Order: sequence, then structure tokens, then C-alpha cells
Amino acid sequence: MANKKRTKKAVKKKGGVLAVLAALLAGLFGVGWYLGWFDEFLKEEPEPAPPVVVDTDELSIHFLELGCWYTGDSTYIKIGDTDVLIDAGAKRVSATTVGDYIEQYCTDGKLEYVIATHAHEDHIAGFVGDSTHQGIFDRFEIGTIIEFAQTESTSKIYQDYVKERDEAVARGAQLYTALQCYDKKDGAQRIYQLAEGVELEILYQKYYEEDASTENNYSVCCMINQGNNHYLFTGDLESDGEKSLVETNNLPHCVLYKAGHHGSKTSSTDKLLSEITPEVVCVCCCAGSDEYTTNDQNTFPTQTFCTNVSAYTDKVYVTSLSVDNENKVYAPMNGNIVFKSKGSTYSVVCSNNDTLLKDTEWFKQHRVWGETD
Repeated sequence: MANKKRTKKAVKKKGGVLAVLAALLAGLFGVGWYLGWFDEFLKEEPEPAPPVVVDTDELSIHFLELGCWYTGDSTYIKIGDTDVLIDAGAKRVSATTVGDYIEQYCTDGKLEYVIATHAHEDHIAGFVGDSTHQGIFDRFEIGTIIEFAQTESTSKIYQDYVKERDEAVARGAQLYTALQCYDKKDGAQRIYQLAEGVELEILYQKYYEEDASTENNYSVCCMINQGNNHYLFTGDLESDGEKSLVETNNLPHCVLYKAGHHGSKTSSTDKLLSEITPEVVCVCCCAGSDEYTTNDQNTFPTQTFCTNVSAYTDKVYVTSLSVDNENKVYAPMNGNIVFKSKGSTYSVVCSNNDTLLKDTEWFKQHRVWGETD
């Protein structure tokens, strides 16, 4: 009762009932405005946090010339005391070129990780070598071999690869398929730590388990993760394989992408490129070589590849150039392409020159940059 009396006294002092109503309306309006503003505030999306940049020791990724006119892949990766080799093409004689290059950096004679993406000669011949060119499996101690889960190859080079691989295993190398790695079975891992802040990740694509119409789609796919920077390698994966890769992995933006299948018209599709939005693209091929076709637009790197990639970056580099198809003479285009990064910054340094593909004389004579009719 005492409280009610105090309220009545206060009302009288403010001028009666009308004053009370006015005060109540003002209060309700104020609360409504506040709640409405707060509701709108809650609807606003917060500003995204800036990406955290993680610096590591310097990582270098080397896309190698292979000492011959023929197209092939070989990528050497160095971080600290860890050495990784993805493929060793293009011919048996390339074993010496690849091995000599690696020995400049690999001082302990051991390759901790070797990846053979698929069973084609231009990716595995250097692992084997011949009587005058010591194969990579013989020349270096091998820690872990990760290879294709399936193949339909019966070629002599594949049979020799199996023989040399098995001898490396007998000497102590661990052998896993990409599927074993992805499934983390039999001691294999999906992610291998190469150094602090740097890892090798084996990605999934359906042709590890399903039959493919081309050997290329059996390719092992992997990514090097250096903090927030990602570097993608897809072997010779073609469009169907790329579709599966996108649909079964949460692919990030990739600072570096090794162009699939040497810059062919059946790889580096927009399905993949729109997902990874690459900044730097390196093509392992002999530009303009008629090794596989005499159709100029379809020699590596193809016009289709150039058109596709031009929507995302012009930082495209190519290892070699065919200067005489008839006599199978080659010369460096960029030469050995070396990508270096500590995480926050990167650089690309080439042994011959640092000219972008679109600015080369070969490109100006044979290709068009950007959209085509």
C-alpha cells in the first residue's frame, strides 16, 4: 500500500492521467526503437576475420625440364631436410637429368616421399632408367612410395617400374596406394607432415575405386598445405576425374596449380578452376611439340587450356619449347620453374627466363589470350 500511495503522489506532481499516458507511450516507443535496432544489429553479418598467415621454413617446388624433346612430368619438392618427388618422366634417359638436378639439393641421398601418379611412361620412366641411366629408385634411398590404386597398363615400362619399385620396397621403402592413404589403412596416412606447418595431403577421387576409360583418370591427386597456402597436383587427371575431385573434396583457393595433363584440352576444366581460382599455374610440357597431334590448337599447352586459365590468372609458366618437330629438337621456354614460399610471400624463379606464357613469341604466333569465339 505504501508503494501505491507514493505512485499516486508522483502522478499528481506530473499533471495527472494525461501526463502518465504520455510518459508510458514515450517509454514504449523508446523500447520498441531499441529492440528494433537491436534486431537489425543481430541480422548484420559480422566482418570476416582476416586470414591467419603462417610462415614456415622456405618451401621450394621445382618443375623440371627432362632433358629431351618429349613431354613428361617431374616435380621435386624441398622443405628443410625433407625431399619429395612427384613423378619422373618423360623417358628412361630422363632419369639422369632428374637425378642430377635432385642431387643439388638432396644432400643425404634420401627421398622421404615418392609419388607415382599413374602408369604412363611420361610419368614413371625416370624411376626405372636403363643400363646407362640409373633410375631414381636405384639412385636414392626411398622412404615412402605412394602410387595409383588402379591401372590397366601391360606395357614394358610399367612392368619394369613394378620390378624396380619392388626392389626399393625390399630395401626398406614403404609402399601404399592413394586409396590406402585416403582410407588410412595398413599403416598409410591421409596427411603426412613434411615439416612444421607444412603437410602433404592425399585427396580422393572416384577412379581410385572405379574403372576409368583412360589411364589418366587413375592419377593420384595431392595437395601441399603450407599454413593457409595450398598447392595442387593432379597428375594427368581429365575432366571426369576433375569433376569427382571437386565433388568429393572441399577444395580451397590454390596459390599454385600444376596444370593437369600438360595443359591438354581435356583437363584444367572450369569445374576445377572455378573452385581453386589459381594464382600461379605451371605447365610441364614441350610447347608446340607434335608428339601426340599435328593439330596446332591441340598441341600442349592447348588453346582450350589457355582460354580456361585466362579467366583466373596470367601467371602461367611452361618448362620447354619445341624448336624443330621434325628433328625433335627442344629448348627451354621458362626452363626449370622454381616456386618458393615461406607462407606469407612467394616468388617464381626460372632457369631460362621469367616470361609469362602469354608474352612469349611462341604464344603470340599460336594462341589467343582470353575469350575466343
